[in-house]
Amino acid sequence: MPTPPVMPAGFDCRPATTDDAEAIARLTGIAVDEVEASLERPGLDASVDSLVVLDPARSVAAWAWVRGRRSQVDVGDKYRGLGLGSGLVEWVERRAIESGTDRVAQTVDDEDHAGTALLRARGYEVIATNWKLTKPVDEEPAPPELPAGITIRPFSGEAAQAAYQVIQDAFDDWQPRRWGFDEWARMTIERTTFAAELSSVAFAGDELVGAAICLALPDSAAGYVEHVAVRADQRGKGIARALIAQASLDFYRQGRPDLVLWTHSGTGALAMYERLGMAVQHSTTVFSRKL
Repeated sequence: MPTPPVMPAGFDCRPATTDDAEAIARLTGIAVDEVEASLERPGLDASVDSLVVLDPARSVAAWAWVRGRRSQVDVGDKYRGLGLGSGLVEWVERRAIESGTDRVAQTVDDEDHAGTALLRARGYEVIATNWKLTKPVDEEPAPPELPAGITIRPFSGEAAQAAYQVIQDAFDDWQPRRWGFDEWARMTIERTTFAAELSSVAFAGDELVGAAICLALPDSAAGYVEHVAVRADQRGKGIARALIAQASLDFYRQGRPDLVLWTHSGTGALAMYERLGMAVQHSTTVFSRKL
């Protein structure tokens, strides 16, 4: 295992496991099954690529993981200012170098001013912004208006490979590394909150040309659209709008009237979502540094 970071007196580190998922979720607000998926994603060895920090009472105070150029560090609100974040960021950078990469990126909540200042002080630069958009729905939405020649069907296992292809092709325009199918599946359709019955795929004839991957998070009044993508040659026809409208209708009928999704500045889709009546509720920033 890589040399663990130096922690304040009384705090200890060890590799994270999925047994820590609920504690990490309570600390960070991340869904439990997203924590589990992050620790089990192909290419990440949690025994050397992750850490949890335990406070003197043996409660989880912070966590971190790194896989290639991607990393994450989260410190609980009441533990900030103690040096946990600095130690974990240093560890992430060392581990990234050990794994053979020359650059590392991390996403920071825009309300985490201390975390932002820490990364800037270490030479990290802004490379992208993520926006969380919401749309409250007060009455049952109308069924989607489908473009000519387009049909929408519920997601099925048989569509998984084609949906993955469309989504990764679309994300190739901005993401630094293409995910393999197994990694994509573990982070989406293999999560326990993945809702196949609320997810939709769009077809032009017999070809899948669009997909909306949706989650039903427990104890939430919102319906989450995890991914929306349309094949490049089919964009501009209203397919994405139709997929989102279908998701909104399905979530409403399930008793989840609010629609939520995240979009990345690299997609150029923010204006489209705002035209659909969605508003930015929250944002995060992606920072990157050459090692």
